Amino acid sequence: MSCLRTVFKLAFVPNSATIAAPSGMPTSASNSTASLVRRHHARWLAVLYACGAALLFLTPQAAAQSGSTMRVRLADGFDFPVGKPDADGFYKARGYWPNGHLGEDWNGRGGGDSDLGVPIYALGRGVVIFSQNIGVGWGNCILVRHIFREADGKIAMVDSLYAHLHERKAKLHDLVEKGQLVGTMGGNNGMYPVHLHLEVRKNLHIGMNRSQFARDSSNYYSPTAFINARRVLSSSMQKYDVPVNNFAPYGRALADTNSDGAHTASVDVPSFKSGGSGAPKDEPKQDDDFWSRLKAKMRGGQATSGTDEKR
Repeated sequence: MSCLRTVFKLAFVPNSATIAAPSGMPTSASNSTASLVRRHHARWLAVLYACGAALLFLTPQAAAQSGSTMRVRLADGFDFPVGKPDADGFYKARGYWPNGHLGEDWNGRGGGDSDLGVPIYALGRGVVIFSQNIGVGWGNCILVRHIFREADGKIAMVDSLYAHLHERKAKLHDLVEKGQLVGTMGGNNGMYPVHLHLEVRKNLHIGMNRSQFARDSSNYYSPTAFINARRVLSSSMQKYDVPVNNFAPYGRALADTNSDGAHTASVDVPSFKSGGSGAPKDEPKQDDDFWSRLKAKMRGGQATSGTDEKR
């Protein structure tokens, strides 16, 4: 708006073709007036160019912040987030299992914290819907939302979570490609041994509030199984509306927000069951217990494969 106001003001500065020096004015005065008008005209053009550039480059982010969707192309497949594309040089220190560990922990084969700062890549094409350091047991986290076509032709969406990062390399509402750098491996500022915690969520409403949802395969995929089943997918140049504002901020319930991104023109976001009587009521306490056990296991050189094999 400030750009438009400035342009409006400058638009009424007369140009040199409409200004005539009063009769009898010295030539030097006439030249001075014409020079002043030319300078105003140059400033007017500069403001127009600046406003145009701002509109060109800021429109996608501004649209996402003022609305609830962004236009994203279908992912053409998924790869592992470390040692791309086949996790070379890395291993799963801890696997996925329902009602337990809801993702996978990846470590470098160099041992210790030798993998501190190694690149973390996006599983597939998508849009960043969360990029923040929330501290507690999470630290630096990035969530990427992916839209893709299943083998049966159905359009689906998932969220991939990259947690405990040393650095975040992608910003909110960035469009990312498969294999693009989104962060570096960390240990939540020394809270844990260095590793990547990776999750793949079916439920797009979870965000960073896991305790409000059932901790099972109705809401989560095994990351390795998901990736291996979708290494190559059909895609196109067509873009789809992807919701980017349909989960609650950390520490709040979805019912407390005015989110309107549950449905889009192209894709219905399915509803999933929320946590019932069997769901944990105090996630931070359980997370504390879990991370204490994980820390001890990793330092002791123990690894658990979870419910699936690596590859």
